[in-house]
Amino acid sequence: MKIKKILVSQPKPASEKSPYYDIVRKYNVAIDFRPFIKVESLSAKEFRQQRIVISDYTAVIFTSRHAIDHFFHLCEELRVAVPETMKYFCTTEAISLYIQKYVQYRKRKVFFGKQGKIEDLMTVIGKHKNEKYLIPMADVHTDEVANLLTKAKVAVHQEAVMYRTVSNDIPKDEAFDYDMLIFFSPSGVASLLKNFPDYQQGEQQIACFGTTTAQAVRDAGLRLDLEAPSVQAPSMTAALELYLKEHNK
Repeated sequence: MKIKKILVSQPKPASEKSPYYDIVRKYNVAIDFRPFIKVESLSAKEFRQQRIVISDYTAVIFTSRHAIDHFFHLCEELRVAVPETMKYFCTTEAISLYIQKYVQYRKRKVFFGKQGKIEDLMTVIGKHKNEKYLIPMADVHTDEVANLLTKAKVAVHQEAVMYRTVSNDIPKDEAFDYDMLIFFSPSGVASLLKNFPDYQQGEQQIACFGTTTAQAVRDAGLRLDLEAPSVQAPSMTAALELYLKEHNK
């Protein structure tokens, strides 16, 4: 089956230079962008129920830009003054640079893993074991970071749920006539099933990015037609182009 219409469950790219637009022109396909989920902060009241005092901690571990946004949003709502001595540990350099949106960027207080993997960050954290670490998290998360900190014998660390993902509603009368759906998180797969409780995949193809998203597709009893990343295709757009090259001959 040729792929003619694709739904990407992410916001529309800000730049026309996005590889998705190259795919549209090269393979004559239509691509719509629509987030299946949205992220919202916990209220100050909800956060207080966790009995976590942010000022008790001397370092924060950020695994995403969402974590940064909602950490500083809650600090403002709770009227917590983040001290200049606070240290920030980020899984990637891109995430670390995003902190500039909220605080003056000083490299001596901002650290990141060189290869973009949590294991690389743990090597850095190993040199700062005496810090008291706070880990802003979503309501649905794994305990990978906390487990690695325990393994590294970091004495004080605490996960703090600061934001949640919720489904975006799709109008019931909307034509959902896509040849392929592309997901980037387990929450996106859950949103599909929430919007369409009687969803039947049929010939509609499903693609995803990441192993946890792939597992969510399989756990939902759906057929996974394209999974990224791979050695040949490190990005979703690269994987999609290879797929279209084969199926849209």
